[in-house]
Amino acid sequence: METEKLTPGKFAINYGVILGLVVVIINVITYVTGLALEGAQWPMAIFYLIFAIVIFYAISQYKKRNANLLSLSEALKVGVLIGVISAIVYVIYSLLFNYIIDPDFMNQMMDVARDNMLEQNPDMTEEMVASGMKFVEMFMNPAIASAFWIAMSSLFGLIYSLIGGLIMKKE
Repeated sequence: METEKLTPGKFAINYGVILGLVVVIINVITYVTGLALEGAQWPMAIFYLIFAIVIFYAISQYKKRNANLLSLSEALKVGVLIGVISAIVYVIYSLLFNYIIDPDFMNQMMDVARDNMLEQNPDMTEEMVASGMKFVEMFMNPAIASAFWIAMSSLFGLIYSLIGGLIMKKE
């Protein structure tokens, strides 16, 4: 009886969805508690830690299910795919949130960003504030924010899977 080879793509789907749901839950908690408008960064720091743990764990489980064999390319595929899938889950949530759940939230975030800018540097001219707000607006654009989130998740998935793959590889 021959066993079917485990593919990194199929394996990464579950972990990617789980990781995507983790970031969604963290965002819901920060929204409900008001931490999002306060600009609290520590909830996302927790996510980045969980991100690394999930990648390392998934690679170890892939190796375990693959007759204890793991190539670096397989580890990279697993990690990057988990990052991309989790980012897609988050992007879908983010679009639903910004267009359906709370369409005014981005305007509130823009106001907070403007207030923070003026609070940190009260000597800013109106022209400097307007220039800074254009930059903030650009990153709050759903298309740019989504592309950025997917790119960063892919990059971190690549970095963590490279580390995990180098440590755990066995061909």
